Amino acid sequence: MNFNWEARVKRVAMRTKALIATAILVTSVSAAWAQDGHSEKPCSSPEYSQFDFWVGDWQVTSPDGKPLGANRIAKILGGCAIQENWAGAGGSIGQSYNIYAKARGVWHQTWVDNSGSLLVLDGGIEDGRMVLRGETPARDGKGTVMHEISWTPMATGQVRQHWQISRDGGGEWSDAFVGIYSRKHD
Repeated sequence: MNFNWEARVKRVAMRTKALIATAILVTSVSAAWAQDGHSEKPCSSPEYSQFDFWVGDWQVTSPDGKPLGANRIAKILGGCAIQENWAGAGGSIGQSYNIYAKARGVWHQTWVDNSGSLLVLDGGIEDGRMVLRGETPARDGKGTVMHEISWTPMATGQVRQHWQISRDGGGEWSDAFVGIYSRKHD
């Protein structure tokens, strides 16, 4: 058997050069990131934690105790975003992605569900509660529907979610959903 040491040495040398080039690139990018004022971990400013009270595994009921569903809320992407996974008692399922949009100074949520609904909301902390607002086209195609959803941390450790809608430009509001979130017990 004839082993080609010269070819092996060339392959090892090429791999070593590639590793060195990668190390230099990573070091350069890290140094540039730090020089641009990015020395702290992305998404580590206090605003990214404003919605953390909603994170957890929840049973959701109406205010009178009727089961409405379950919701798993998790921090994802290194703490930069919050993912919601809803499973309604009636078979509805949906997900939302939430992020503090630092450049705009607002919280943003995009919600989609198995009925084909899309809801895009923006807002932030108001009086100790998270309040997000948005608009959707009316189902009949005439006008828009305004949405306001608030999440309020309660002294009991629960969270109250209140979703209101207005079909007349904010003159009259009605409840679309009121849920009390209670943490699931292991």
